[in-house]
Amino acid sequence: MRNRSSRNTSPADVDLTPMLDVTFILLIFFLVTSTVVNERAIGLEPPAPSGSPTVRPTRIVQILLDESQLISVEGRLTDIGGVRPALEALSAELPDLGVAILAHPAAKSGVIVQVRDAIYEAGIVGTVGIALTGED
Repeated sequence: MRNRSSRNTSPADVDLTPMLDVTFILLIFFLVTSTVVNERAIGLEPPAPSGSPTVRPTRIVQILLDESQLISVEGRLTDIGGVRPALEALSAELPDLGVAILAHPAAKSGVIVQVRDAIYEAGIVGTVGIALTGED
């Protein structure tokens, strides 16, 4: 048998430089291609300061939202498109109109926001309240 020459065996060294290069290139790629979305928040109206005079609405209109997303304005069933005209007709009779949105806990928040937007589009900026009703 031949005498094999022993090689200088050292533990395998791993060069991390290419991996770091690829990581930084991917990081730059994702930063450049990502989009920044400005989310709109729901506008909240703070209560009036304690020293200022409060305007009481002459009438409170109730808008009910049940768990199956049915909307009723003052007891009349309607869809989301009928909320604004109904409120415009009521506010023509009484200019100081308040609105209470009574939503079931299972009602979808998107529908509640659409109803609230319809209230503001109808020109009612006074008293608008949201409350949860019913059993979960």
